[in-house]
Amino acid sequence: MILCANPSEQFKSYQLEIEKAVISVMRSNRYVLGKEVDSLEKEFAEYIGTSSAIGVANGTDAIELALRALNIGPGDDVITVSHTAVATVAAIECTGAKAVLVDVEPKSYTLNPVQLEECFTKNTKAIIVVHLYGNAADLDSIVTFCNSHKLFLIEDVSQAHGAKYNGKRLGSFGDFGCFSCYPTKNLGAIGDAGLVTTNSSDLANKVRMLREYGWKNRTSIYPGRNSRLDEIQAAVLRVKLKYLDVDNEKRRMLAKYYSDKLFDLPIQLPSIRTGVESVFHLFVVQVENRQGLLKYLIEESILAGVHYSLPVHLQPAYQNRIQIASDMSTTESLMHKIISLPIYPELSINDANKVVNTLKKFFNLNNIHD
Repeated sequence: MILCANPSEQFKSYQLEIEKAVISVMRSNRYVLGKEVDSLEKEFAEYIGTSSAIGVANGTDAIELALRALNIGPGDDVITVSHTAVATVAAIECTGAKAVLVDVEPKSYTLNPVQLEECFTKNTKAIIVVHLYGNAADLDSIVTFCNSHKLFLIEDVSQAHGAKYNGKRLGSFGDFGCFSCYPTKNLGAIGDAGLVTTNSSDLANKVRMLREYGWKNRTSIYPGRNSRLDEIQAAVLRVKLKYLDVDNEKRRMLAKYYSDKLFDLPIQLPSIRTGVESVFHLFVVQVENRQGLLKYLIEESILAGVHYSLPVHLQPAYQNRIQIASDMSTTESLMHKIISLPIYPELSINDANKVVNTLKKFFNLNNIHD
């Protein structure tokens, strides 16, 4: 079976280094917030190009703690997208703030800045921009809007570790960058993990306190929580961070292979914004007969994905209660058409070629042509 993502294959690539790092932690007698976390924070901040990085338990916590550090809570609005992992919205609601959801652009699948003015109110305090599938949002427009309206900007970079916008890494543009390091991410742990980046030493110190009960010298200065990153996950991430650029380049090569081979099929291929260096966390295409194609791929031992089959505002927990923009047509169209094709650094050209040939067979069998 060719999987959509396959983190165990990445483990095999770096197995000896990872096992050595994990055993070192196990022998150290320090398992939470130790030297591995300290080193990871320094190395990741240097990689992203920020003054600070803070390790936390997961990507959802990264967003929630960033919002709390900015004193965002009940009575405040935070604008983001509905076409995202539900964690983005869940983190907002965990602070007591209200999520306001806008549509995405039809080509990039990222936040449509045209709708920001419509959704802005006196209660709006921040925008969370989601860099989706390895691609970057329209940061020029979004940063300009935030500056002109005196809003905080938080980047959700959980699907874009290492991606660049005009030569600068994502996660360095906003007040905070928030990263999930879930196992399938471009920089993935062997469990849950997250990172927060910022250029503000004050905000960095506040997140460090909030992740551990709001403590300063073991006294709670703020009402915090337990979101500590453990040493084993930090050690694994340090190994993988060394190879992140190489692995991202492998993803770009696979994406180019797909694009070159599939351009003449009735498929809408990914569109990368000018000035963006994508890291292709996912290779997402649009097709008309999605269910038929997914079924055929499974029959041919290919497991594609759907990210996402139901936007946040249509999920039962949020439907009819969450505020949305007046036009969500792109988001609601994508939910019926998008498919994530297998892509990860260890995917062989032979397997990628099987995906290509299987797609061609499907469209030929169904007499569908571009």
